[in-house]
Amino acid sequence: MIVQMFTDGACSGNPGPGGWCCILRYGEYEKMLSGGEALTTNNRMELTAVVEGLRALNRPCEVLITTDSTYVADSVCKGWVYNWRQKNWLRQGKSVPNADLWQELLAVMQEHKVEFNWVRGHDGHPENERCDAEAVRQSRQF
Repeated sequence: MIVQMFTDGACSGNPGPGGWCCILRYGEYEKMLSGGEALTTNNRMELTAVVEGLRALNRPCEVLITTDSTYVADSVCKGWVYNWRQKNWLRQGKSVPNADLWQELLAVMQEHKVEFNWVRGHDGHPENERCDAEAVRQSRQF
């Protein structure tokens, strides 16, 4: 079972009110998930979109995640998150930002075969544009 996932996060102020969005697609079926927080950061919203999307899957899947967040994609694909975990969520003697969400991401990723695909944001990618619009809409509710 191959699921396509498209994610984005938005924040006004950084920190400030933020929103996230995830589109899950399996064949002809599509589901959009979204939410937000009153005081957060863009990186937290980017991570939350991926975590919530993976949480929504009800069985192990092959998941192709498309994101415009180099923070999320590079941290996983370049192995940084695994190094942070090995070092008890410390980086250069300081706590890794968003360690709580990184831990959640690693936990939900274990159930699936996950691949990340980075796309440039605000560059016309249809699902990325939809996710961005919904994440911004969510951020404006606070």
